[in-house]
Amino acid sequence: MSQTGRVLIAADKFKGSLTAVEVAAHVTEGLRRARPGLDVEALPVADGGDGTVAAAVAGGFERREVEVTGPLGAPVTAAYALSGSTAIVEMAEASGLQLLPEGVFAPLTATTYGSGELLLAAVAAGATTIVLGVGGSATTDGGAGMLAALGARFLDADGQPLAPGGGPLRELAEADLTGLDPRLKDVDVVLASDVDNPLTGPTGAPAVYGPQKGASEEDVATLDAALAHYARVLESTVGPRAARCADAPGAGAAGGIGYGALVGLGAAFRPGIEVLLEVLGFAPALERAALVITGEGSMDAQTLHGKAPAGVAAAARAAGKPVVAVCGRLAIDEAAVREAGIGAVYPLTSVEPDPERCMANAGPLLERVAERLAHEHL
Repeated sequence: MSQTGRVLIAADKFKGSLTAVEVAAHVTEGLRRARPGLDVEALPVADGGDGTVAAAVAGGFERREVEVTGPLGAPVTAAYALSGSTAIVEMAEASGLQLLPEGVFAPLTATTYGSGELLLAAVAAGATTIVLGVGGSATTDGGAGMLAALGARFLDADGQPLAPGGGPLRELAEADLTGLDPRLKDVDVVLASDVDNPLTGPTGAPAVYGPQKGASEEDVATLDAALAHYARVLESTVGPRAARCADAPGAGAAGGIGYGALVGLGAAFRPGIEVLLEVLGFAPALERAALVITGEGSMDAQTLHGKAPAGVAAAARAAGKPVVAVCGRLAIDEAAVREAGIGAVYPLTSVEPDPERCMANAGPLLERVAERLAHEHL
């Protein structure tokens, strides 16, 4: 198949090796090596997890930095993105796993307090629509830390504020949301996530994501019970809505910060890639394109469920535009990929089978597969 016209590169990061911006640059280099002067438009994308702010900045948003409380309580510098009255806040910037020292985890005590401070900074900057990208968190506190930073109070039986983290929520006796910053009433919060897990239970935040944050089996049981108790206390405070929110899609995102956003901020849950494509102006870019190239580091079964390549492919297919993908490794049947609207996949492992060398040399390898892609599709 041969395409003429503009090529749109709308790929996510290759986690651990290349940012989405770098992916676009290397793909462009490879394409133009095969087709000098090719018309290429780069629109780096993300699904709400880490890399979301970087994608927004690449798309024209202004990057703003602020000092906030990190997941372990120490100050960290976090960034959000702003364009007019719309802000993109990435909770991983303030409360992400990448902020922990190597080999250090704090499944019971890590806090989302800094994510709340990041939201406040966006509100103070004039944002009236905030896209809260969640994913890559070090935390499982149900968003209690975030809400505390925004003015909520969580007290034990002695009327004392709870210690940070999900573990102490076992001791929660009273939740008071009346002190939430009044400016939040005029802000629309969109919860952007690539997962739709509930808060607790077999598919909840602690059971599914706790282990990757260092939680033992005992910790998972503790956190699940603590978050269930937290939801019951909030139900007594704000009514049945708190129970409904606990079972709502996205409640379990990023250690339950999704739940905090839903019940405390009245957030609307939407698939992260869908929101980002809208905010970044993907539709007009798609109109200008003859071929779309998407991708991410590992294309696997999860790719087809809310990840960036699936969202890009769905939008492109609806517009009648062909899509191909690049990736680090392909761990899914190609027939399933084609069914999702992606006509062909170019994994780096087709050039370098060794995973470590593949990650270490991802940029040059990506240029090579992009060159081959160009010969076959352009």
